[in-house]
Amino acid sequence: MGRYKKFNTAGLCIPALHYMVDTADMLGQIIEDYIEQGEYFTINRARQFGKTTTLELLYHKLKEKYIVLDLSFEAAEEYFRSLGTLAKGLSMDISERLKIQEVPEELCRAWETPVSPEFPLRDFGRKITDLCSRSDREVILTIDEVDKNADNQIFLSFLGLLREKYLKQKSGKDHTFKSVILAGVYDIKNLKLRLHAPEESKYNSPWNIAADFRVNMSLTEEGIAGMLQEYEEDYHTGMDVEDFARQLYGYTDGYPFLVSRLCKLLDEQVAGTKEYPDKASAWTKGGLLTAVKMLLYESNTLFDDMRKKIDEYPELSEMIYAILFTGKSIAFSPDYTAMDIGIRFGFIKRDGEQLTVANRIFETRLYNFYLAEEMLGSSTYAASMQIKNQFVHGNILDMELILRKFTEHFTDIYGEHTDRFVEENGRRLFLLYLKPIINGIGNYYIESRTRSMGRTDVVVDYFGRQYIIEMKIYHGNEYNLRGENQLTGYLEDYHLQKGYMISFNFNKKKQVGVHEVILGEKVLIEAVI
Repeated sequence: MGRYKKFNTAGLCIPALHYMVDTADMLGQIIEDYIEQGEYFTINRARQFGKTTTLELLYHKLKEKYIVLDLSFEAAEEYFRSLGTLAKGLSMDISERLKIQEVPEELCRAWETPVSPEFPLRDFGRKITDLCSRSDREVILTIDEVDKNADNQIFLSFLGLLREKYLKQKSGKDHTFKSVILAGVYDIKNLKLRLHAPEESKYNSPWNIAADFRVNMSLTEEGIAGMLQEYEEDYHTGMDVEDFARQLYGYTDGYPFLVSRLCKLLDEQVAGTKEYPDKASAWTKGGLLTAVKMLLYESNTLFDDMRKKIDEYPELSEMIYAILFTGKSIAFSPDYTAMDIGIRFGFIKRDGEQLTVANRIFETRLYNFYLAEEMLGSSTYAASMQIKNQFVHGNILDMELILRKFTEHFTDIYGEHTDRFVEENGRRLFLLYLKPIINGIGNYYIESRTRSMGRTDVVVDYFGRQYIIEMKIYHGNEYNLRGENQLTGYLEDYHLQKGYMISFNFNKKKQVGVHEVILGEKVLIEAVI
């Protein structure tokens, strides 16, 4: 059966049908630390982060011991017209779940009594009490896509009912659900409710009873390796499973959709091409770089959400732009709405007390997005576009020539601008120059270890070869030597003999140009601008 499994990126993942990371430890932690403790909580994670699949896996683990009412607000807009329609709709859904789980017939019949039209929500609460007090199994409620209709007073009334019953049960005055799990992108504890006019809104949620959900749902290198090992046992590609898992994690930081998408592209679209005719040739470093390129240039709901949120929140866009192009260190603040949106949707993350883009795939996609907005009006892009063919010989980039030509262009066009201009725009201008040369064939990303060190290492992937280019502001010979030594360390990590540097030097006596530096067995090509 395993031979017919696929990698899945559309909806629910099913272990019998899809290659999946083993989540047994994560599920065990949720059950032991939250459900068995009787907690009410929200699994709020970014889109396509495995929330629906997690709820489904929990359902199958819990249903032997508990009655699990697994609901979804995905297509429940009509429920929120009134308190009456909400109570009736939920009653209907719960009735179906009770029958599927073989709850005794008398309990099912009792549940199906009509809801009072005068006091629908109160009567719905009575039905919950009756069910939970008469059942020989404790009852758990899960609701997926809970924030689909969260901007609604009726939804808050429903949360208020759950809160009231939770508190009464704690004091021995009621019987209700043992645990309630709500899954969505937004944190329901800090719900912004729009009341009437666009400008009239408030923060108010009765979900302050919810426990903080601190379970890490990102995939690990070990978990990815386990999934790849299952695939390898089916297809015998000869891949180095642990190394490939490390590379996948390096691009995705364990974001579930991105991991599965890259695997799906490798399995279904890279394998079988002229360059990679079979699975053995596809599951290689070169095949992965091809899959990364495909992912970066495709349209999907995750990238569409990213673009939408950047358009909706100019402050978020400005913040991400500053992180990417100016190297500014931006401190985390829990009260900044744009920052909260970026973290909620998984585009940015906290790295200690600072912010960074969440993963290499998002970072490159965002670089491409911002650069695309500037390409038509950029003299730098146009200059590179005119001569781009001279930089490629066979399938090899002449990176030294790229640095020479960029140095000439930058000196001619921007040499008289202020130091501040160079510091804030140098990275952007080099990437604009580089983009038409590698566009459609190569990829680039920023080495994460140097984002906050006053310098930037750009790693270019081109036809399976990698090139490391360090960009930094010159602060004296000692600082420069330190940078050269650090770069040689990264060359060692990447198993490369040659690296490249761009030094933006404000010394009036500087010698503009490109020269070669020998450091031990490594060769550095440095461009001084």
